[in-house]
Parts: sequence; C-alpha cells; structure tokens
Amino acid sequence: MLTRNWPRHLLCLSLSLPLGTALACGPDFPMRLLDNRGQSLAELPEGNFNFEISRLGKAIDGLKLTTVATHNPDAYGEPGEYVDEREQAEQADLTEAAQAQVKRLRSLGDARQAYDQGADLPAEVRLYVAGAVAFAAADYPLAADYFRQVLALPADQRPLRSTWAAYSLGRSLYAMSGQADDALDPLEQALAAFRQTRQLNIDGFSDPLELGVASLGEEARVLRTAGDWNGAIELYAAQNQHGSMVGASSLKLLVNDLVALPEDQLAKLLRGKAVQQLVTASLISRIGWSFGEQPEREKALIKLLQDSTRGSLDNADRLAAMNYQQGDYASAKAFLEHAGDGGLAWWLRAKLAVRDGDANAAAAAYAKAAQAFPKDESWGERRTPDWAFETLRPKCRVDGESAILDLQRGDYLQAFDRLYQSQDIYWFDAATVAERVLTLDELKRYVDEKVPAPPVLSQQDRDNYVPLSVAANLRNLLGRRLLREGRYEEAVGYFDNPDLQNKARLYGQQRLNADAAWWPTKRAAALFNAAWTAREWGMDILGYEMAPDYATFGGNYSLETAELKVGPLVADAEVQRQKASEAQPDVRYHYRFVATALASRAADNLPHTSQAFAAVLCSAAGWNSSEEDQRGLYQRYVKEGPYVPWAVDFGHQCPYPDFENADKRYVTQVTDAVRSTLRPYKWPVQIGAAVVLAGAALWLFGRRRKARKA
Repeated sequence: MLTRNWPRHLLCLSLSLPLGTALACGPDFPMRLLDNRGQSLAELPEGNFNFEISRLGKAIDGLKLTTVATHNPDAYGEPGEYVDEREQAEQADLTEAAQAQVKRLRSLGDARQAYDQGADLPAEVRLYVAGAVAFAAADYPLAADYFRQVLALPADQRPLRSTWAAYSLGRSLYAMSGQADDALDPLEQALAAFRQTRQLNIDGFSDPLELGVASLGEEARVLRTAGDWNGAIELYAAQNQHGSMVGASSLKLLVNDLVALPEDQLAKLLRGKAVQQLVTASLISRIGWSFGEQPEREKALIKLLQDSTRGSLDNADRLAAMNYQQGDYASAKAFLEHAGDGGLAWWLRAKLAVRDGDANAAAAAYAKAAQAFPKDESWGERRTPDWAFETLRPKCRVDGESAILDLQRGDYLQAFDRLYQSQDIYWFDAATVAERVLTLDELKRYVDEKVPAPPVLSQQDRDNYVPLSVAANLRNLLGRRLLREGRYEEAVGYFDNPDLQNKARLYGQQRLNADAAWWPTKRAAALFNAAWTAREWGMDILGYEMAPDYATFGGNYSLETAELKVGPLVADAEVQRQKASEAQPDVRYHYRFVATALASRAADNLPHTSQAFAAVLCSAAGWNSSEEDQRGLYQRYVKEGPYVPWAVDFGHQCPYPDFENADKRYVTQVTDAVRSTLRPYKWPVQIGAAVVLAGAALWLFGRRRKARKA
C-alpha cells in the first residue's frame, strides 16, 4: 500500500501498534502512470536542481575538469581527508630528503624560520612552504609576500608550485580584505590571483589539487562579498560545469541566502538574469520542500519573481514551468509564447491542451516534446505525492503520458510500445497493458516481431540476484498468459530459462493428458498432477505480472489498485478488454484456486470409496486457496469419502493418491453399496434366499422325473 506524504519505513512502526489490522512493510514502489491518469497528465513533476544548474554557466576553454567530484581543496589547517590529499600532493616529485624536510618545516610556527631552514629545497618549494606556514599562523601579509615571490620566479623555475602560489595568494588577499589599508583593494587583487590560477592551469603548470577549478568558487565568494550576486552565480555555475560538487552545493546555499534577504533587496536582485535563473531553478526543483509541504517564504518569493519577469524572454520555458506548477495557467501560457521549441515548452503546451480538452493538439505537442527531449536527459529520482518513486527521464515520461491518450482513443499497441520503451521505469504500466488490455494474439505478435529472447542468466548471476531484463520479463509474462489461456505448446519457448520451460511443459502436458484420457482414473491422475504443478509453481508459470498475483514481486507484495471505470480518460472499449482478461477468480494467488478446481475435477473422476479420492481432497485442502474451499473439501470428504486413518490431520499429512488401485473400486463400490442397502434385512433375505433355492431345486427335480417317465 502507498500512503500519502509518509515514507514507507515509517509504516513499519504500525506493526507494533495495538491495531486491528497491521500494515505490511515493504520496498519502495515505482510510480504507475495509469493508476491515476488525470493526475499523471495534469502534474508537472518537480525538476532536478543539479540538472537545472547544469544549464547555467559556461565551462572555461582549456581548464581541466576536476577528477574528484567532491574535491574541496584547502591547503591550510583543514582536518581529515583534504589535508591528507594535500600532503600527498606536496610530496610528489621531491626527493626523499626534500619530502622529510618539507614535512618538518610545515610543523614550524615561524614562517621566516621555515624559510631560513629550507635553503636546501628548490626555490619555489622553499618560498611556498614559508608562505604556507605564515598563512597557518594567520600572518596573511607575510604569506602573500612569499606567494608573490614564487610567482616572480622564472617560469621554468616554478613548474610545481605556480598554481598553488596563485591560489594561496588569492586566499591570503581575501583574508586581508577586512584589515588591510592598502592602496589597492585586496578584493580586486584576490580576483586577479584566482584568475591567474586558472590561467596557470590552462598553461600546463602542475595542479594536482585541481586548484584551477577551485579558484572559480573562491572568486565567486569574493564577488558575493562585494555584492555581485550575478557574477558569483555565474562562477559557481562554471565550477559546477567543470565537475565540482562544490559549485552545486554553493549554488544551493546561495539560494538560501537569497531567500533570507529582505523583500526590497531581493526584488532588486531578481532583475539580474543569473539570479532569476538560479531562483527559478530552485523553485521548479522544489528545493526546501518537506513531505510535499511548500516552505513558508516560497510563495512570497514566487510573487517577487513573477513581478520581476513580466514580459521576459529569457528562461521562458522554466518560468512557464514555475507558473504551471503554481496553478497560474494564464501566466504559463504567456511565457510559452516566447519559450521556443524545447522539450519542456512542448510538454507544457501538451498539458495545457489536455486541460483545454483539445486531445489532438495535446497529442501533437506530446510528439514534439518527445522529439525535442534528448533520450539520455535525466532529472534523477523523485517522490510522488503518494510517496511512490520515479526515475524521471523526461522523454520516457512524455511518452508515458502520450500512452494515456493512445489508450483513450483505442490505439492499444502504440500505448504499449511507448510504455515498454521506458524499460523498467514504467514497467508496471507496460505490464498492465500487456496482460490486461492487449489481446493475446496482439501481444504475441509484438513479442515475436520486436522482443527477441535475451541471453539466459548464468546460475552465478541468479545466485547474486541479478535482475532479469525487461525483455525477459515481458516474454515470461507472455508465456504465463499463453498457459492460462490453454495454449500450452506455444507457451514453453517464451520462458527465460530451462527450468521454467520444463515446468511449463510439464503443466501443459498434464492438462493435455487430462483432456485426452478416456478412462476416469487416468483423467483423474493427470488432473491431480496438473493441480499439484499449478499450486507448487503457479506464481512462476501462471501468475499475473500485476494484479491480482503480482508476480513482479514474486507474490510477496501487492499494490492498491482502483477499480477501472469508464470516464474522461478511460474508454468503454478498454474497460471491456480488461474485464475479458481478468483473473478467474480475480483474487490474489488466483492459481491456488485454479489448482483446487483441478483437484476437485480429479476427485469427480474417482470412486468415492477409494483412497485416491480421499487423498486428492486432502491435498487440495492444504493448498490455501481459501478457508471456504478448505471447509468445502473436508465436508465433501466426510459426506462421500472412505474412512482413512490419516484423516485426523486432513489437509496436512496427505499420502500420494493411489490411482492404480482406484480402478478396483469401480466393482467393489457397486457390490458394497448393495450389501450396505440389504444389511438391515439380513434374516428375511437369507430365509427368502433359502426358499427360492428350495423351490428351484424342487422344480428342477420335477422336470427330471417327467423326463424319465417320458
């Protein structure tokens, strides 16, 4: 079951509460588009902040990408892994003696002393270590002086510490900005130092700590301090473009800082393009939402953004999305007039056409959206209002929503194909259409033409719980459906492994043997064996992928499913198709009821006084189809069956039916019945029999006497 606005792991707590009904704990379940079709079409899912900011900023030509996404270089006094990383990089390309000396000098508290004792080191290393010691002691002017001396060396004498010195110079100058009384503004000098860091990286100087990328964030911090929010955002976005998660996290923090500003200040900042784009990205991504609840200040922020972007042509598709999510459809339409032909713009146009009841315009817009979205574009994972999860790939989602319109107009194969192309994202919806909406021949033709058998998983893969491919799952679904509908020989080849194929073959052969047998006990034996096979392996070879059996979960969980009714998005033709393909009976573990029914038919073909009759009913009573079935089978045995000593544990300890000896009971059953009927009249019958025998003897004696006289 899916419970609105609560995480699934909290549902487990209900098992310990004194309630009449316990809720089952289970895995997180994927979203089903067909579960609430109106909501699926109306909803515009929240965006993904990391994806949205990837659209901002520009990478810098020549600047190397970071190789460690979480890298946060800081050369001084930082605990943990970053200090270890810095120390390892600092030891590179030095002799063992130099490595030991650098490590010793780092421990000193006096920069000048470190410089004096480092005379044996290369000049760039000696000067840089001295600057680092000064920085650690918070003597930023002295540190800056040493770093400038490194950069003043000829280029061929500073291949190892050039980027280090420029980056550290920038940080020293930034630290001096609140205390220096310099003719030149330290912030402007810091900006120049960080830009020099990147240029040195581009020029090929050693940069093992990826300080060229890190300098983007440091420069952004300087601009933010100076009040240049737009410039800071552009630099953080560029840092993100180069693969640093520091850029992404900094932009998220920047959003928090913006939201916390007084409204009059924020209104002025929202006139800037970069600020507009960042705030819009955060709003459509619902940053800060908790369990579906909108943050308190967000509504005011939305109004400020709307007021600042009236008539804007920049970022129009994102602004339209924000307004659509807020239910301001008129503003969304206005922005879409300037939004171009991107995937998001056409997706919104499709949704608005659905709202207006224009199915043709909606279908056309969905087609353009699907074409415009890149196939590999991903917005990550999200939670729906019902706490299902969705891996949001816009192209797949657009195709999934198009499938709803396909079903409405009766284009069932097209609907299935769109859903199937999403693979495991909307597999639940694809499976529902495959086994409930398509006819068996339509599904079989699609699989034969478009879904070849994938390679069989090895036993090692199975032992390691490697999941089956969606293609294998679809073929298994078809195989089970063929078995359920009596097309036994066709079904076998669609199962994904030899074990399932053997089970399917055995079940089909047993059903065919039962249909072909003319002798009752032979028919009973085949029916019982088919019943046993259905009970033991029914989930694998007969179960519905979705409701009511949920073979997709191995039968371990079930989902809440609303009754399908004719409505605005559900045509009567689809409802009739789903009714025609529903399970018989339409209850969970329906194959157990199939097994019980087959066992009852087997009992119908057996002498009621035989051990086989009792054993068949006993076995079927233990198959857990329902309590009503169990009672009925036991009552039938009591009324019709013979006494057997193991009946005291009926339904649990049952021997295999003795079908061979059951044949003898066809004769003895008749004579036993006659004897049972005449038992109350034993003496009259015996006297009557004696009289009849005596009379017959006298008659025979008389005939012989007459014969002799003649």
